[in-house]
Amino acid sequence: MENKTKKTHLKSISLQYQLYTLLSSHFFCFLKNEMGLIIFFLCASVPKTAAGHCKWAEVLKDLEQIKTSKDIDVSLYTANTNEDEECQEPVMRCFVLEMNVILHECRIKNCSKTQDVLNIWKNGNASLENSKLNSTTSAKCKECEEYEEKNFTEFIQSFVKVIQRECKH
Repeated sequence: MENKTKKTHLKSISLQYQLYTLLSSHFFCFLKNEMGLIIFFLCASVPKTAAGHCKWAEVLKDLEQIKTSKDIDVSLYTANTNEDEECQEPVMRCFVLEMNVILHECRIKNCSKTQDVLNIWKNGNASLENSKLNSTTSAKCKECEEYEEKNFTEFIQSFVKVIQRECKH
């Protein structure tokens, strides 16, 4: 019986030594202190974003915040929600450009949703930042000014539909 206890104790010491060796290695040295462990567990517990996560999700959230605003009264070029897939990027650019018009109007009128509008404009530009317009694609697509001007409510509804379509792909 005593022999079995010694073997278990030796296995425990062996396991502790292996853990010590692992923690002593250069790669895991940040785990030696409390802050390193906290960061490790926080990173391990945060779910990874799916590869298909929509880069327009933040814009969509802010659009929901401003869609009922009564102090924004502008006419905006509003892209069609059923444009060809190849025109999706120019359509998104048009919506973001028109958000700049809303932002300008909000600053003049000091509207209550100025910060949300600014967030949409910034996040929209950030989402478009990595996209490069293909000259052959843009030639087939309408310019922003070619679209019909619509009121703020219709513009926001169309922008939401276009983002939802983009996020499905």
